[in-house]
Amino acid sequence: MLVQERSRPKSPKFSNTRANLDFSPNLDFSTWFSENLYKIVTVVALIATVAALFVLRNIGDTAALLCFQTQAEAIERIQMPQLEEKSIKRVFDKASPYAAFRSEKWVVVSVSEYPTEPLRKLVKIRGWQVLAIGNSKTPSDWSLKGAIFLSLEQQAQLGFRVLEYLPYDSYVRKTVGYLFAIQHGARKIFDADDRGEVIDNDLGKHFDIDLVGEEGHRQETILQYSHENPNRTIVNPYIHFGQRSVWPRGLPLENVGELGHEEFYTDVLAGKQFIQQGISNGLPDVDSVFYFTRKSGLEAFDIRFDEHAPKVALPQGMMVPVNSFNTIFHSHAFWGLMLPVSVSTMASDVLRGYWAQRILWEVGGQVVVYPPTVHRYDRIEAYPFSEEKDLHVNVGRLIKFLISWRASKQRLIEKILELSFAMAEEGFWTEKDVKFTAAWLQDLIAVGYNQPRLMSLDLGRPMGNIGHGDRREFVPQKFPSVHLGVEETGTVNYEIGNLIRWRKNFGNVVLIMFCSGPVERTALEWRLLYGRIFKTVIMLSESKNLDLAVEEGKLENVYKYLPKIFDRYSGADGFLFLHDDTILNYWNLLQADKNKLWITNEVSKSWTKVSPNDNSDWFSKQASMVKKVVSMMPAHFQVSYKNTIPSRKSFIVCSSEIFYIPRRFISDFVDLVNLVGDLEIHHKVAIPMFFLALESPQNFDSVLSTMVYEEESPSTNSSSLYSAQVPAVHPWSVSSEQDFIKLIRTMAEGDPLLMELV
Repeated sequence: MLVQERSRPKSPKFSNTRANLDFSPNLDFSTWFSENLYKIVTVVALIATVAALFVLRNIGDTAALLCFQTQAEAIERIQMPQLEEKSIKRVFDKASPYAAFRSEKWVVVSVSEYPTEPLRKLVKIRGWQVLAIGNSKTPSDWSLKGAIFLSLEQQAQLGFRVLEYLPYDSYVRKTVGYLFAIQHGARKIFDADDRGEVIDNDLGKHFDIDLVGEEGHRQETILQYSHENPNRTIVNPYIHFGQRSVWPRGLPLENVGELGHEEFYTDVLAGKQFIQQGISNGLPDVDSVFYFTRKSGLEAFDIRFDEHAPKVALPQGMMVPVNSFNTIFHSHAFWGLMLPVSVSTMASDVLRGYWAQRILWEVGGQVVVYPPTVHRYDRIEAYPFSEEKDLHVNVGRLIKFLISWRASKQRLIEKILELSFAMAEEGFWTEKDVKFTAAWLQDLIAVGYNQPRLMSLDLGRPMGNIGHGDRREFVPQKFPSVHLGVEETGTVNYEIGNLIRWRKNFGNVVLIMFCSGPVERTALEWRLLYGRIFKTVIMLSESKNLDLAVEEGKLENVYKYLPKIFDRYSGADGFLFLHDDTILNYWNLLQADKNKLWITNEVSKSWTKVSPNDNSDWFSKQASMVKKVVSMMPAHFQVSYKNTIPSRKSFIVCSSEIFYIPRRFISDFVDLVNLVGDLEIHHKVAIPMFFLALESPQNFDSVLSTMVYEEESPSTNSSSLYSAQVPAVHPWSVSSEQDFIKLIRTMAEGDPLLMELV
């Protein structure tokens, strides 16, 4: 991982102002005053303005200050763009040499290098027009006979609104290509890359180029995954095509271990397969976790799928990863081609695919997965795990969100924008993509795109029972799964298996992390480390950082911020709090009971009984406030607390760097926080007080009892302090990317896959 260098601002160069201010001694004062009157007035006005601002800030107009504050808060909120279709004017191609050209079938690719051999073959496919989209890495003299090439300069002349948001060096500039193709008559778009050879040079060999009703295409049925289990929301299509130990990029890691084939399928009438996802032989679309763990040495992947397996459709309520290099979009789904710009490049097309699938149900469409359509060659140039961070951290939660989301708008473009806005509010992408969506929709209208009709949505309706006569059987072949010396044993390899177990165990637990260190250097790294394991990672810090989704909180009373987070994730199994000076060895927490409270009550250096008579005034004040809160507690809380702390003069101080609250205690915990009210009880005093009121210590889970705990921080992190055999280690300081890399290498003793992060 790289840290961007930030150069220091250069010192401003001042001219010799003294020379400009000197005046001739031969001039009298009145003459000088008249000649410099405008300067004097300017200086006086400036002084008066500064004085007015100073007065306003210290003693002045409260209403004005509140106005400033309100404006600042408004800036922080995500704004929903407004679309006025009637005011959008048509945009015609008047700049490119292809203004009069029309074609119904387009292949859109991004090019960063000179034409590849697969691309040279792609332009020879009869009936399809190849459109190559350049970026800042593309050679200036790029050309290929038979292909239309749009350089950055040519793209800029097209007048599309999306250009304002597109990076210069990324394949997501294909968005310009989609609009150009639609503007020039596209009815089908093959979303491709320049390293995949179309098998037999025939896109129609497996894909459905013509749907029912087009050119007399006959009615047929398509095999469809069963909707019998309503809780099944994601499938691995590679199993259907003979490779059960391979998984596509974008499949949640917790689903990787689902290796069994379908008991049965159903079928569905064809004609609505508006998005068609092809399978790739050779190097299929796999994530970096698969790429780095399923091969040995530098030999290239050459994975084959069953070309005779039937295509398979996804019912409403079930999703599949969709990519941007082997997918056909029919015109009814052109609105779903937009590649988001605020997420990592390796996540952009996958997030687009899930987003598009959800809206696709609104127009009655389906995603269908097809047998091998291209062969992609493994260049043995894998991308780093960090480029997929938006996938592994968020994709499982995204799927659940999309399945549960319901539109309140009535028109298609409004539903699309509404979903983009909701995804930004949930943190799946940023406000930039909300604005980008608005620009994309306006451009679609401007190039003459006709929106499809909305259809009734089946989500939430009771599904009918699948009778015996409606069941369709297909038993996938089991292709050889010896991937470069890594033999198939019926399960994925040991490290991946561990990751799956950890994710399954903690996949519905929210991690709340307080960062005392510099969040601009560590927030993304913490999310990358722990986001692989937990449902989500909520970051708190003394200072808010909207760009990094870090929320503001004060460590001394951080417990007061927890109820809002609990409300936000009402379906979570529990909440684990962690201070960034403590390292969590999550692999040693599998045996802990997630229905019990966890805290460091058995760690003597962390949990201390205090009598204020022997301590400072601070302890006396804390004891007084504890006494007050305990006196207000309902009977069951008081009894529980006093059974452990019978003396009214004593209380517990716990460092509280790490603790866990299960779902069943959340309501009571919130009630206790509300009892504290405005009292300034410190976090280290309040948390043990709450825990003792909630439950007897003998009923706490003792999972944290063996953690390594030292009271004083060493000058440098020491490997002698760390142990991979304990649940947590304290203290450990991470204040830079270099510290994080050292930590990852240390923790890799317990989780070897962590080495893929650095």
